[in-house]
Amino acid sequence: MFLRCQCASIFVPLTDPPSENHIPLYICHCTQCRLQSSSLFGTSAIFPARVIFPLSDALKSQLSVWTRPTKQGRSMDCYFCKTCGTRVMHRIREADGVERETVTLKGGCVVLGSEEEIKEGVSRVLDFSRATHLYAGQAVVDLAMWPGARTYEGSPDVMEGRPAPRN
Repeated sequence: MFLRCQCASIFVPLTDPPSENHIPLYICHCTQCRLQSSSLFGTSAIFPARVIFPLSDALKSQLSVWTRPTKQGRSMDCYFCKTCGTRVMHRIREADGVERETVTLKGGCVVLGSEEEIKEGVSRVLDFSRATHLYAGQAVVDLAMWPGARTYEGSPDVMEGRPAPRN
């Protein structure tokens, strides 16, 4: 399993990733995700941060970072390829500055297969047919194309990588 950008300047193996069926997948229809993906929705795969962090010096040299505030008072570090501009991942820091133990890899940038298969163009991507849809009320596509999909009008209170709400 690899993280890859469009131009392949970023092409790194993920360290000890979970099995494919244990990776939480999301399709988000919010405005921010539509803008960042330049598409009708954004796709995200949640991984333990250890699969890619700490970033190697070589990978750091290939990435640009833009940090934006979130509505919940957190910060989101958004990582892009310096060469082609592909957004490959983001990581959230809580309001107290602590980084989450998870990283969100952009769905189309997670490539499955061997290095040789990927270079030959016979790789595959994660199966998003089982993804959970967020901000379904803002969708600009018909969600009926995903029959039986779990949907939320916003974001669920409990999500992989997000600290549980305090009571």
